[in-house]
Amino acid sequence: MIFADTIVLSDLHLGSEVSRASDALRMLKSASFNRLILLGDIFSDLNFRRLKKEHWQFLGYIRKLSNPKREIEVVWVEGNHDHGLSDVMSHLVGIRVYQEYFWDYGGLRHLAIHGHQFDRFVTRNRVLSTFLSSMHLGLQKFAFGKKRMIGFLERFDTAWLRLSPKVAGGALAHGRSKNANRVFCGHTHEALSLVRDGVEYYNTGSWTQDSATYIAIDHQGVRICQYEDAAGDTIQSDIADALEFDFEDLAAHSSE
Repeated sequence: MIFADTIVLSDLHLGSEVSRASDALRMLKSASFNRLILLGDIFSDLNFRRLKKEHWQFLGYIRKLSNPKREIEVVWVEGNHDHGLSDVMSHLVGIRVYQEYFWDYGGLRHLAIHGHQFDRFVTRNRVLSTFLSSMHLGLQKFAFGKKRMIGFLERFDTAWLRLSPKVAGGALAHGRSKNANRVFCGHTHEALSLVRDGVEYYNTGSWTQDSATYIAIDHQGVRICQYEDAAGDTIQSDIADALEFDFEDLAAHSSE
């Protein structure tokens, strides 16, 4: 079980065939934390018809966590795939959506920003970028279960489409300009940590690939954690019944 002050995850891409929403939900259910940061691209696109039952179940649990009685801070930082969802998310799960989010912990200033802001291809070619992202997710669906193809797509994604080093460099420069000690990004789908000129940079990785990763922050520092499914653990036997009401209620809201 994970114990942390803050959990950070990104790039779940709800609505895509390769979203590991059930695994992300299991991880959150098994963790203890005071703050949850959803660091962008939680959705694949704005087409809610593509959301499956496990995707609604994840959203239902986020709404439960955001209940003030739980005393857990839930933060959503907008990614390029989430663009335009601020009002929707406020309506569905009752949490505020930020462009970038700052918080203090352990005497350090932390900054969470999705990272697409530092990807010039995305910022200058929004329509083409959206098309390529959709095509890439389609290839992932076609390759599902084909390990060699999936491995190629992961390498192509991180090396060519996401430009991980450039995102890291831009995020570090932005962090320094905001007097942040630590900067957290998603977007690249590649878990990464580095330090430059006294500023720490961390990337959460994604939940669409074989290796699903997230970040845990506590008094000992920052850890990039890899999700490992417990043997025999299934969402149906664990929590599906408890979340059924949330699924039906959220689905009804989405159709209003």
